[in-house]
Amino acid sequence: MSTQPSQYSPETLALSAGFVPDRETQAMTPPIAMSVNHCFIPEDGSFSAHGIDDLTEAPFLYAGWTNPTVRQLEQRIAALECTDDAYATTTGMAALSAVFFSFLRVGDHLIISDVCYAAVYEMAREILPDYGIEVSTVNLTDLEAVAKAIRPNTRLIHAESPCNPLLRLTDLKQLADLARQHNILLSVDSTFATPVITRPVTLGVDIVVHSLTKFMNGHGDALGGCVVGRKALIAQIRSRAGVYLGATINAHNAWLIMRGIETLYPRMKTMSESALQIARWLEKHPRVKQVNYPGLASHPQYQLAGQQMAHGGGIIVFQTDDMDEIARRFAEDARLFYYAYSIGHQRSLAVLLKTADLMESTYNMTVEQEKEYRDYAGDGLFRLSIGLENPQDLIAELDRLLG
Repeated sequence: MSTQPSQYSPETLALSAGFVPDRETQAMTPPIAMSVNHCFIPEDGSFSAHGIDDLTEAPFLYAGWTNPTVRQLEQRIAALECTDDAYATTTGMAALSAVFFSFLRVGDHLIISDVCYAAVYEMAREILPDYGIEVSTVNLTDLEAVAKAIRPNTRLIHAESPCNPLLRLTDLKQLADLARQHNILLSVDSTFATPVITRPVTLGVDIVVHSLTKFMNGHGDALGGCVVGRKALIAQIRSRAGVYLGATINAHNAWLIMRGIETLYPRMKTMSESALQIARWLEKHPRVKQVNYPGLASHPQYQLAGQQMAHGGGIIVFQTDDMDEIARRFAEDARLFYYAYSIGHQRSLAVLLKTADLMESTYNMTVEQEKEYRDYAGDGLFRLSIGLENPQDLIAELDRLLG
């Protein structure tokens, strides 16, 4: 029997939403439907994707549009995010591309956070203008600045909360209210938060984006992304990105990510509890200049974090003296922290993000924007993605590496 989302708590939905035991075997693990094609009998003697408003209402036909295993994943994520539907993509970048190319046209205007995932920022600033789309980068914590940036042709505002890599927050409710006043869609990348910590739709956000590769999968073994929102919006995205952009996730990766989601709630709670202990310890270390973590009272938006985040999350960023030497120790001498550019694994990860390097390679900031960035990051920061190890073991390793 399928689960009715309104009946159960999120922890239960992470295991049950969209799941039905196999009819023939009664297997309690979802099967992987690897077939690209499905047989069908059209009711009117012909079948075409054209004219169908929602491809999920048609019979399973072609895996590029939808697939039984992928559909289970989408239903589960939609239930966790408290909204109608979801579309699962090959990567997080495919998910953002699906949003941008579904809702933006020549002559439209996009407002995007001035600090966000590097590839998203670079796509917005370097690729979208080639298609006649105007782009403004704005500190989305400043609602007055956002209001001033809005133009008659503004169609979409895209935020991250917490943003990568600063862990700066956006007041999603206030931003959603502002966007609604101007009839502008609001999308939010909630990869760092996951639905365990924040459900943006409940705060008025139209579209939620995830890189499923990260915390949602949680094992570092499958690429994936997802767009979540109202059924009509997701149907529009699926008809474009699935049919024409080829962005739909494959069944095997969908199955792996769905397996990861079954432990999402206990993983995120454990990681958040560990991260808070470690962040508090780092604040007291003599070589640490500053720690940014939403669960710390020292975070500039600690009150907002308490309002829209159930936990502090699994990411910590901090500044130290002698960054290069400490980065070398992480890369060469660490036993528990793996030096890698990713987040959300079951094992802890660490990487140094130098401000000068990011300003040169990615962020085309104004003087004021760079000053605001450096208020959080200084000349550079270490980003820790806390895993499932015992936090005291991680603290002992940090103590040894920091010296």
